[in-house]
Amino acid sequence: MPSVAPDLRTVAAQLRQAALSAVEPADAVYHHLARVGERVLVDERAYDLNEFDRVFIAGAGQAAVSMADAVAEVLRDRLARGIVITKYHHVDRRLDERIRTVEAGHPLPDENSVKATRDLADLLRSATPRDLIFCVISGGGSALMTLPAEAISLDDMQATTQLLLRAGATIHQINAVRKHLDLIKGGGLAQLANGAQVISLILSDVIGDDLAVIASGPTAPDPSTFDDAWAVIEQFDLVEQLPAPIRTRLNLGRATAIADTAKPADPLFDRAQNVIVASNILGAQAAEALAKQLGFNTLLLSTQVQGEAREVAQVAAAIAREIVRYDRPIQHPACVVWGGETTVTVKGHGLGGRNQELALAAAIAIEGLPDTLIAAFGTDGTDGPTDAAGAIATGETLARARKLKLDAQAYLADNDAYHFFEPLGDLIVTGPTGTNVNDLLFILIG
Repeated sequence: MPSVAPDLRTVAAQLRQAALSAVEPADAVYHHLARVGERVLVDERAYDLNEFDRVFIAGAGQAAVSMADAVAEVLRDRLARGIVITKYHHVDRRLDERIRTVEAGHPLPDENSVKATRDLADLLRSATPRDLIFCVISGGGSALMTLPAEAISLDDMQATTQLLLRAGATIHQINAVRKHLDLIKGGGLAQLANGAQVISLILSDVIGDDLAVIASGPTAPDPSTFDDAWAVIEQFDLVEQLPAPIRTRLNLGRATAIADTAKPADPLFDRAQNVIVASNILGAQAAEALAKQLGFNTLLLSTQVQGEAREVAQVAAAIAREIVRYDRPIQHPACVVWGGETTVTVKGHGLGGRNQELALAAAIAIEGLPDTLIAAFGTDGTDGPTDAAGAIATGETLARARKLKLDAQAYLADNDAYHFFEPLGDLIVTGPTGTNVNDLLFILIG
């Protein structure tokens, strides 16, 4: 191990924990939701519980369980029942017996996703304008909460999602397509609620905190159209690879033969309040604050980072080199923090995720750079289809790899960052964190 690594690795772990603690879902809910007598306060708005016959909880996402637990604690005796869908192995507590919890597939929906969403839709359809529905929504909700439109199968949804993921589409692009194939996305949940008052508490995993994109905007108006969805398919040259029922539905929509998603002017959103309770910026700010306390010169550069992972890695490496050689844009010891979400265009056959790929490309670019560490990780504890959250690169990563006969360029070409970092012990493995606010990256210079 390089002599500098233990200290910087310790710092990186401390910063990671500070960031995750700052976006703990239950605490985030409590910051925006309170009960005083028979009044529930949601930010600046108050709701008199005496005006509602029943109160339900519905939701989905990797953080949905702890969020639902917090809402149930606030509602106490007034909660009737609820359904929450989360990712496998993300149930970290015993929920109120009135709330049914279902584990389902992510990043691809599975049978549990569809069955649970049908049950959730039935719950919503049972509501009346005299009912109140609290929705808890977080990252992962697009896959976990899936209700395919007529004539579209689960296999069709899985195949389309997989095509877009492998093509390197952004979450905005993927969700623009999914919203036009699914009955609960793009404001669909609000439509199913039969005029009930809907309050959505949302943990954002989307750059810019766009309500229409987070979990595909189940309770938010959708400005995108069938034409926009088709444009995404054409951009990535996927028309011929799409399942036939998907092509048929998108073309029917483009011809206005079927209704588009709910738009901003729709009066149904007069009965919907959407509240962002936590986002990437809170985690980034917490990491920056701790780094400052630890004696680092700090710079929170951006929470809007996106693009191809290996290209973003070049920018991170350039910043690291600039600090090491010229003490700018900040002097060392330095900590640069940024957040966002990159993408990977998969051309190889390896195993990894966007953060691991970013770290591998960064390791190649900072080879030999002294006292330097770059850590990239997903705040949900999962990076791609792996058990790792991300990975760590230092200026000595490649030298250590060569001793193990690991060819960094070959692993990068095969999109196999996981098997590169695993023997080095440089994977970041946190297990499910119970939260999800995009990715974070730390550049540490000793």
